[in-house]
Amino acid sequence: MNARPAWLDGHLAPVPDEIDAVGLAVTGTLPPELTGRFFRNGPNPVAGRDSGHWFTGPGMIHGIRLRDGRAEWYRNRWVKTAALAGAPFVRPDFSVDLTAVPANTHVVPHGDKIYALVEAGLPYEVTPELETVGPCDFGGRLTTAMTAHPKQDPVTGELLFFGYGFLPPYLTYHRLSADGELVESREIAVPGPTMMHDFAITEHHVVWLDLPVVFDLDLAVHGNGMPFRWDDGYGARIGVMPRAGGDVQWFDVDPCYVFHVGNAHERDGRIVLDCARYEPAAFADIWAMLGGTSDPARHVGGAGGATLHRWTFDPATGKATDEALDDRSIEFPTHDDARTGREHRYLYTVGGAVDRTGAPGSIVKYDLATGGAIAVAAQTPGEAVFVPAPGARAEDEGWLLALVGGTELAVLDATDLRQVASVALPRRVPAGFHGNWIPDA
Repeated sequence: MNARPAWLDGHLAPVPDEIDAVGLAVTGTLPPELTGRFFRNGPNPVAGRDSGHWFTGPGMIHGIRLRDGRAEWYRNRWVKTAALAGAPFVRPDFSVDLTAVPANTHVVPHGDKIYALVEAGLPYEVTPELETVGPCDFGGRLTTAMTAHPKQDPVTGELLFFGYGFLPPYLTYHRLSADGELVESREIAVPGPTMMHDFAITEHHVVWLDLPVVFDLDLAVHGNGMPFRWDDGYGARIGVMPRAGGDVQWFDVDPCYVFHVGNAHERDGRIVLDCARYEPAAFADIWAMLGGTSDPARHVGGAGGATLHRWTFDPATGKATDEALDDRSIEFPTHDDARTGREHRYLYTVGGAVDRTGAPGSIVKYDLATGGAIAVAAQTPGEAVFVPAPGARAEDEGWLLALVGGTELAVLDATDLRQVASVALPRRVPAGFHGNWIPDA
C-alpha cells in the first residue's frame, strides 16, 4: 500500500497556487474557428488539507483562451465556495449547507451564465475569466443539490437535471428554461439514497440509473471520504420516465455501476442507452483506488475498468436487453452535443493508464453504425470534448479538445483523430474530471 493516497501523486497531484500566463506556444495550426475558451474542472486539494478522497477535493478550473488561431492565455482558479472558506457541509444543528461543497466536477454554460458543478450541492456561477460569482439557487427555487451532469436539449434549449439527497426526497427532477429559469421540479420515488452520478435524456423521456452504490450513515459519521458503499441487496434497475409527466417504468438489470452515460435515443418505440459500465468487481477495484485504500499499481490489469455498453429498453414488453460494444477499458464518453437525446453515430472515449492492456492511455472513437473503432495513443488523456465545425454536414466534422499528459491541450481532427495542433501549457495540469468548450458566439 502506498504511503500517500493516489490523488496526491503522479498525474493526479495538485498544484499549489493560481497563475496566469499569456502568449502560449502553439505547435501545428490552430483552426481559427476555435475562438472561445476551453475550461476543465477537477479536484485540487489545498496544501496541508486532507480531502479524504479524490472526489472531495476543492474544485479548480483550468482555462485556455483561443482566438483566431492563437492561444492567448492560460489561467487556473479555485472555485471560491463556502467549503473552501472552511464552512462545514453539515451544520451543528445537522442541517445541510448546500453552498459548502467543492464544486469540482464539471463546468457548463447555460443561458448567459457559466456554472461550476458538483452533485452534492448548489451550482456556483463563475465568470469567463474564472472568477467566482457565488452560489446559485435560481431565485430560491432550487432546494436540492444539482447533478454535475445536466443535459441540454439541443432543440428546446432547456437544461434538464436532478438532485439526489441522503434524506427524502432521495431524487428530484428539475428543468430550466432556455434562458435559465427553473420552471419544473418533481420528486421521483426511489427506495433509498444512492450515488446517482449521471442520467440520460431522449426526445421524450428521462432515463434514471438506480444502481447499488448506496449512502452509508456510518461512513458519513466515522469515515474520511465518500460515504457510499456497494450494496448487493439494493438491486439494479433503469427507469424510463416521460418528460411530459407520468410514472417511471423500471427495468431490472444485472448488478453494475455507471458513472457516465454516452447518450440515449429513441428507436422504433424503444429506448437505447450507451454508457461506460462497471461490473461489480471492476467498480470495487476502482473505488478502492480512488479512495486511497489500494495501490494503483494493483489496479492495472486487475479487474479492469468500465467498458462501452448498450442497453435497449422496450416499454411495450417491459424487457431490457444488454450488449457489450467493446472489451477495452474506457471512460468519459462524449458526443456531439447537438445530438443529445437523439440518435448518434459516434462516441469519443478515453482509455486511461489503467487500461487492461497496460497501455499509457488512448483516445478512442467509436462508430456505432459499423461497430468499428479507431484509437490514438495519448499519455494520461483527459476527457475529449467535441467541437463541431461551423456549418458541419457530417456528425464527426469538427475537432476534439483534450488535455494530454498534463502538459498540452491537444486539438484532434474528429474524423480520423489526427492531431492538428497542440497548445503548450505553462504548468502541469493535474488529471481531473469534466470540461467544456465555450465559444465566443
